[in-house]
Parts: sequence; C-alpha cells; structure tokens
Amino acid sequence: MKFGRWQFMLGVVLLIISALVYFVQFLIFGRTGETFFYLLQDLAFLPVQVLLVTLILNQLFKRREKLALQHKMNMAIGAFFSEAGTSLLKSFPSFDRHQGEINRALLLRSDWSGRDFDKAKNAVQARDFAMDACRGDLAELKDFLTIKRVFLLGLLENPNLIEHESFTELLWAVFHLTDELGHRHSLLKMTAADREHLSNDIKRAYTLLIFEWLSYNSHLQADYPYMFSLVVRTNPFDPDARAELR
Repeated sequence: MKFGRWQFMLGVVLLIISALVYFVQFLIFGRTGETFFYLLQDLAFLPVQVLLVTLILNQLFKRREKLALQHKMNMAIGAFFSEAGTSLLKSFPSFDRHQGEINRALLLRSDWSGRDFDKAKNAVQARDFAMDACRGDLAELKDFLTIKRVFLLGLLENPNLIEHESFTELLWAVFHLTDELGHRHSLLKMTAADREHLSNDIKRAYTLLIFEWLSYNSHLQADYPYMFSLVVRTNPFDPDARAELR
C-alpha cells in the first residue's frame, strides 16, 4: 500500500498533536504513571477498534454498496428489455427452424420459485437452437438494431454494468450482430459461409438474451412482483399473452 505526500504529512501531524496532548496532561497533572497506564490501555483496545471498523463495519458498508450497485444494474437491465430486449425476443424466434419448441419451458407463472427459473435455464442450455439467417426478416432486424445502436452504446458505457459479466457479454453479442448487419450492403444475396456466420451470431445473441431475461425476471419475481406480473402477462414466448387481466 502506497501513501501520498499529504497522507504522510497528515499522519505526522496527528502523531505530533497526540504527543502534545499527552505532554500538556503531564504538565498539568504530573501523573506520569497514570498517563502511561491510560496510554497502554488505549493501545490495548486498538486491535478491537480495528476489528470493529475494518472487519465488521467495512463489510456492512461493502454489502450496502453492493446492494445499491445491484439495484442500479437491474434498473439498467430493465431499461434494456423495455427498449430493445423484449422486441428482440419476439424477433429472433422467426430465425429458428424449430420455432416454438422452447416456448413451453419459458411460460412464466407468478408462483415460480428459484428452482423453476433454474429448470428453465437448463432447458435452454440443453437445446441447440437451429437458427437460419435467411429464415427471418434480416432487413427489419437490421433497421431495428440500427435505431437502437446509440442506446446500446450508452449501456456499454455504463460503469455500473462492468461487474455484470453475463449482461455485458449479451450487450457485446447484440452490438456485434448490429455491426455485422450494418456492414453488409445487401442481405438478400449471401454465400453459404456468410449465411452460416450470421446464423451463429443470431444464435449467440438469442441464447444469451434468454438467459439474461430469465435472470432478470427472477429478480423481479422476488423483489418487484407487480412488475413481474406484467412480464407474465406479456410473455413473448406465450402466443396467448396479453396485458389485459382476464
């Protein structure tokens, strides 16, 4: 640990002040033995102070900061799904050769537990999505991602998301797909290799998007059930979903 000049000077000043106080005490009361007794008593209590401040209070403050950071991260993730993520969840399935097969595993319910969310993630992980870049509307996807490009860049620059590796990886996957589509002059004529490359890019973004959608909804279900209720009623994987209560 390196100390700056001002930190060193502050330490020297504090030690000098402490020595002066003890010296004044000795001049006024003249009780050298008692002065050293209380000095040693204070030094004996110093490790306890270090324990309380460094180990206990510091951990409490770190936990509070972590909770505040998680709250800010979830706010940013919520903004992503409101602005782009949910629309992508509706768009990506059109590129899936086996569209609809995963829907049953993703039909959220208001009474889902953490085990239900884990079960859904396992179902997604076990499935090999058969994406085909030419099956869906690439031009529409390109236009949508181009419009959201500035918004996605803003999220990538958000310092609160640095520690959220899975969401950052999702953003990079979506942003990479945006770049891939943006650099192509024509999406109608593609070689077999280019078609496969774009299919893999869509597959990567789609898979990461579903995982992050499940993680975010698990958070909503636990902390914001009224927001989770709307997600259940507007689930992009439920063909019968509607916002109106039935």
